Amino acid sequence: MIELPSLSSLYPVISEPRFAAAAMVAVMSGLIRGFTGFGSALIYIPLISAVYGPRVAVPTLLLIDTICSLPWAVKAMPACNWREVWPVAIAGTLTLPLGVALLVYVDPLWLRWFISALVLIALGVLIAGWRYQGRPTWYAAAATGAAAGIGGGAVQIAAPPLLIFWLGGQNSAATVRANIMVYFIWSGTLSIVAYAYSGLFTVQTVTLSLLFGIPFAVALGFGANWFHGTSDTLYRRVAYVIIGTAGLISLPLFDGLR
Repeated sequence: MIELPSLSSLYPVISEPRFAAAAMVAVMSGLIRGFTGFGSALIYIPLISAVYGPRVAVPTLLLIDTICSLPWAVKAMPACNWREVWPVAIAGTLTLPLGVALLVYVDPLWLRWFISALVLIALGVLIAGWRYQGRPTWYAAAATGAAAGIGGGAVQIAAPPLLIFWLGGQNSAATVRANIMVYFIWSGTLSIVAYAYSGLFTVQTVTLSLLFGIPFAVALGFGANWFHGTSDTLYRRVAYVIIGTAGLISLPLFDGLR
């Protein structure tokens, strides 16, 4: 079940010294998501995990991102290629519980190492521009969905395999974007059910979702409008630098320096 916070529970959370820094991470994540269309998890998850731990970072982003992106996903649905989305979604559904089990049972410190490594690998994939060049077979779709399901269930990082698979095909950029957004709504809904069943939505995580969700949403809208028409190459490079920095400074190796 999802435990709802009371007004009396807000002040202790806000008054913590780490809250202000975490709120700035939420703003930065929303801003990057707004003007690039990706990257929020690659910034938010490693940094919030370093501050609050993975079992707070992951469910809070799930609630924030699913709710904030829902209107955009609904708007993008007409451009979705459903024949390509369904096999990926089915495979992702089957492996998502494995990802959730990793989040619940793996030691948080090891999970943080996994998150940082996954973020840096994902960044390398994005920079290198790796693409799947073969035919979109069921086997390739199943492998893509399986990887996305595990990554999404465990740490809410599912985009890299989806980008590799769909950007290499013949679809337009609008269709690729719609495919990914529709997949995220599907996987996000299932993840909310699985996380609730696993007891990951505590009063703390729901409270932080509300408190971080507002600045995230504002920054997302600001980023989408302010950077409209800006050089694609420039702001993607900026995003890559921020993602790489987040992945590096969130490494448990540097815990003693924070």
